[in-house]
Amino acid sequence: MAARVGKICGMGLLKCNTGYSLNQICSITTKREWSRSQKNLIGAIGALTGGAGALLFALDQSVRATDLELHPPKNPWSHNGLFSSLDHASVRRGYEVYKQVCAACHSMRFIAYRNLIGVTHTEEEAKAEAAEILVTDGPDENGHMFERPGKLSDYFPNPYANEEAARAANNGAYPPDLSYIVLARHGGEDYVFSLLTGYCEAPAGVVLREGQYFNPYFPGGAISMAQALYNETIEYQDGTPASASQMAKDVATFLKWTSEPEFDDRKRMLIKAIGIFSLLIGFTYYLKKHKWASLKTRKIEFKPRK
Repeated sequence: MAARVGKICGMGLLKCNTGYSLNQICSITTKREWSRSQKNLIGAIGALTGGAGALLFALDQSVRATDLELHPPKNPWSHNGLFSSLDHASVRRGYEVYKQVCAACHSMRFIAYRNLIGVTHTEEEAKAEAAEILVTDGPDENGHMFERPGKLSDYFPNPYANEEAARAANNGAYPPDLSYIVLARHGGEDYVFSLLTGYCEAPAGVVLREGQYFNPYFPGGAISMAQALYNETIEYQDGTPASASQMAKDVATFLKWTSEPEFDDRKRMLIKAIGIFSLLIGFTYYLKKHKWASLKTRKIEFKPRK
């Protein structure tokens, strides 16, 4: 305590809540015996410091998860390994889930149909997917806007014209864009999977407003999005049984890819970097031994003059 007080002796005559100046505090530390008033001063400073620490701790705890909010468990995703890539069959199925279920409310305005090429679809398949939508374009030579079939350069369509229309259709709640949702939520794909499969009855004492549902993985528990995935909600093109958990897993994998399109490229670069640096480390070790061997093994003799 004396050392800490000593550091602030040069700070001038700032007053604290006790009415003593810092110079008075510094003079206390130079005496062998403290009076009762001086002890009370040190106690008051300690109480103020402890009270501030307790307040900061309480504020920190107030923003953490409550008893009704669960943290998503860690799931054994196939792409979690150091050299593991995304399951592209699952990514394609996840695109089907998004297209047939999620796209009714959620946009993906940062993903274009050309991004699907080589990942989930061939170029011809991606063109067919893009041609299914109508895009407002123009103006034409007469100054009129017109609609045309989508192209590879077009981005996924927004289900609503603007944010106000989205809120009006969802009881005031604004469905978030899903392009980078995995990176934007704590827990990533674990959170998405747990949220989609975690709907349950609200416990006693929890009051939900009209149009709200209870999900313990959602902050606060009350969520405006109804449960969207049920068994056999859609039918996969590859024949995979479309259970609720399977669809949640596939769409979470798809959203992992949309959030990190470079995921597989990064893993390939890691493999290349490890291979290259392994050779460089071996070459560097050999060069070091070659250059320093003569210096480290030489014998130094002292021969005084006669």
